[in-house]
Amino acid sequence: MNFETISVIGLGYIGLPTAAMFASRKKKVIGVDVNQRAVDTINRGEIHIVEPELDIIVRSVVKDGYLKAVTVPEPADAFLIAVPTPFKLNCSEIPEPDLGYIEKASKAIAPVLKKGDLVILESTSPVGATEQLAVWLATARPDLSFPQQIGESADISVAHCPERVLPGHVVRELVQNDRVIGGMSNRCSDRAIELYKTFVEGVCVKTNARTAEMAKLTENSCRDVQIAFANELSLICDELQIDVWELISLANRHPRINILQPGPGVGGHCIAVDPWFIVSKTPELSKLIHTARTVNDSKPNWVVNKVKDAIFNILQKNPNKTSKEITIACFGLAFKADIDDLRESPAMSIASSIAKLHHGKVLAVEPNIKVLPVSKKLELVPIEKGLDEADIVVLLVDHKEFKNVSPRGSSIVIDTKGIWSK
Repeated sequence: MNFETISVIGLGYIGLPTAAMFASRKKKVIGVDVNQRAVDTINRGEIHIVEPELDIIVRSVVKDGYLKAVTVPEPADAFLIAVPTPFKLNCSEIPEPDLGYIEKASKAIAPVLKKGDLVILESTSPVGATEQLAVWLATARPDLSFPQQIGESADISVAHCPERVLPGHVVRELVQNDRVIGGMSNRCSDRAIELYKTFVEGVCVKTNARTAEMAKLTENSCRDVQIAFANELSLICDELQIDVWELISLANRHPRINILQPGPGVGGHCIAVDPWFIVSKTPELSKLIHTARTVNDSKPNWVVNKVKDAIFNILQKNPNKTSKEITIACFGLAFKADIDDLRESPAMSIASSIAKLHHGKVLAVEPNIKVLPVSKKLELVPIEKGLDEADIVVLLVDHKEFKNVSPRGSSIVIDTKGIWSK
C-alpha cells in the first residue's frame, strides 16, 4: 500500500525532523501538536527548536505545500506518535513512567482512523507500551480490528519504531542510521518498513514490538552505565587528588579500554530517563542499571557542594567580604554540547540550585538560547560578561564557544567537563 498522507503527532525534537524528512520526499505530511505557537511557527516555514539544517528543509516543504501543522488530527494513511513519556509525579524511589501523552494521542487519532491505516509509536517507552496503545485504540474504535485481536488480518497495523538519533545531527542520522522496526505482527512490521524506506537509507531491522521497545532502552542504559563509571572515577580522583582527565587518557591507551568522559550528571530525554523504564518493570533484576542511575543522579549535588566549598574558601580568605558580593557564573545550561535542549539537564538543575542557595549574583552563560524558560534568579549574559564578573566560574557544558576562551586568573574554576582543566 502506498502511504500518500502521513500524520506525525508531536512536533518536537524528533517529530518535526521526521515530518520534514517525509515531506522532503514529496509526501503530504500533516503535523499535529497541541502547542499553537509551534503550529503557527511551522506554518510560516520556520522552526521552534535548534537543529542544524532543519530550518532549510522545513522552509522548503512548507513553501511547496508538502507539510502543514494543525492542532487536531486529520485523516491520513499512517500516523507516527512522537510525544513525551515523562515520569509520574510521585515520591517513590523508582520513577514510574507516565503514558498519559501516548494515551491522549491515541484518543486524538482514533476518530479519524480507517481500515488499512498504520499506527507507529516512536516515543521511547517502557516494554508493553505499544500493546497498551493498541488497546486504547481498540477501545475507542470497536468498529475496527487490531493486531492483538486477530493478528495478521487486522484492519489497523500497529508497530514500534524508536528513534536513534543524536541531537545536533538529527537530519543526517534520521536518513543514515539503521532503524529497529517492531510490529505487533509480521504484516505490521513489513508495512512499517515500507513506510520508513521512504527516506531511510540505513537497514530497517525487523523484530517484534516488545524487543524494539527494549532495544532503545538497552542502548541508553548501556551508555548510562558507562557514564556512571566515568562519573564515579571523577569522585574518587577528586578525593585522591588525581587528575581524572589525565587518568582516563592514560587508561584509554590500552587497546581494549574506552572510558567515557565524566561530567556534571546525565541529561536529556533519553539516557537520563530510559534506564528507569527498565528498572520500573524489573526492579529486583536491574541492580547495575539502578546503581548507575543513582550515581549519575547524585553528580549534580556533588557539583553544587563544590561551589559551596568555593564560596566558603573565598570568605575565609576575605573576612570583610560577604556572600552577596560573590558572583558565580554557570557556563552552559543545555543537557549536552552545542544544542538548546534543556530537558532533564543536569546543568540547568545545578545552576538553579546555586541560584537558590547563593545570596549573591548568579550569571548563566548559554549561547544557544535567547531567553531563560522561567525565572530562577539567574541572569542570562554573554560569555565575556560571565568571565569578567565571576569570582567562581562553573563549567557545566562543553559548548564550542567555551573552548576558545579561558577563565580570568583571579576566578575559582570548577570545570566539570575538563576543557579548561586540561
